[in-house]
Amino acid sequence: MSAAHDATAGDAAELERFARLAGQWWDPAGPMRPLHVLNPVRLDFVAGQRPLAGARALDVGCGGGLLSEAMAARGATVTALDLAGPLLEVARLHADANGVAVDYRMQTVQAHAQAHPGEYDLVTCMEMLEHVPEPAAVVAACAAALRPGGVLCLSTINRTARAFALAIVGAEYVLRLLPRGTHEYARLVRPSELAAWCRQAGLEVGVLRGLHYDPFGQRAWLNDDVGVNYLMAARKPA
Repeated sequence: MSAAHDATAGDAAELERFARLAGQWWDPAGPMRPLHVLNPVRLDFVAGQRPLAGARALDVGCGGGLLSEAMAARGATVTALDLAGPLLEVARLHADANGVAVDYRMQTVQAHAQAHPGEYDLVTCMEMLEHVPEPAAVVAACAAALRPGGVLCLSTINRTARAFALAIVGAEYVLRLLPRGTHEYARLVRPSELAAWCRQAGLEVGVLRGLHYDPFGQRAWLNDDVGVNYLMAARKPA
């Protein structure tokens, strides 16, 4: 299925925006610095839902490969999808340079799930749902790729006034942690909406945790406050 007819295909402007950052994706002091700080916390969350050693994992919207490569380094067999060619090239080069095996593909999750239904123990989709036209379709395709008993791990930003103040105004316009225009308030996703999409896709919603980032102390952590960034895990019934 072509991207033009695929509800899970990315917004062209969003893809171009992230592709421009390709050369700086792996610079821990560059514009992707927040992701470098968040990545170990995301990785531990994922590993807490499904042990990575021996798992077959699919990373949807992998970007430059931060999470994909980290999961592979912990023993998972990882396939990673993105629609931004420059990001995939950077991801491949970095993985090769570090001797980490990741199967990077320029493909939508819907097309991949149609070709590989029920093949994965674990699917991750991090910081992507707020950037696609039809996030519910992405969740459904992720669920289709899971085998019975498999786990889907998601992260996104809540649609709250606090998230607008911190994740958009604060991060993009005041502290300039991210390029302006990275997030649109109307595209942010409430946990209740995400949980409903998971249930509609036949998944059982489990863990919900707030994901927090301190730009001054350069640290990240989880707690029960999901008012801004959050992680969710949902399982396909065995």
